[in-house]
Amino acid sequence: MNQFKTDERTGLQYELQGDYYVIAGEEDEKLSVGIWGQRHLRWLKQNRRVTYTNLLTAGKLYEYLREIDAQANEQLDAMITQMAQAEGVTEHLKAENQMEWVRRMNSIKIRAEEIVLDEFMYC
Repeated sequence: MNQFKTDERTGLQYELQGDYYVIAGEEDEKLSVGIWGQRHLRWLKQNRRVTYTNLLTAGKLYEYLREIDAQANEQLDAMITQMAQAEGVTEHLKAENQMEWVRRMNSIKIRAEEIVLDEFMYC
């Protein structure tokens, strides 16, 4: 039997779990965060505990993580497009030699992901 309590100051709803109140709905919010947000969350917990705690207690953690995730995905898509153009990986290549196109696109994707990981995970 779960009990709920609302903080009038912040508007956050808390759920009693055992002897402690935790922010209600946290599990649902976790599901809406993509891979980049999840990776950043793990990094925050390990390396920036104060920032993590401040965002969590203010009720802004998952909003922040969704924003990081959206920015990282946007950056990744832009990088893949730019790198493919710069390296001549085109639809024409895809039509002529599909395996070569896949090999080159996989290489581009891996390199772009490494750059995004470095830029967005450790900020």
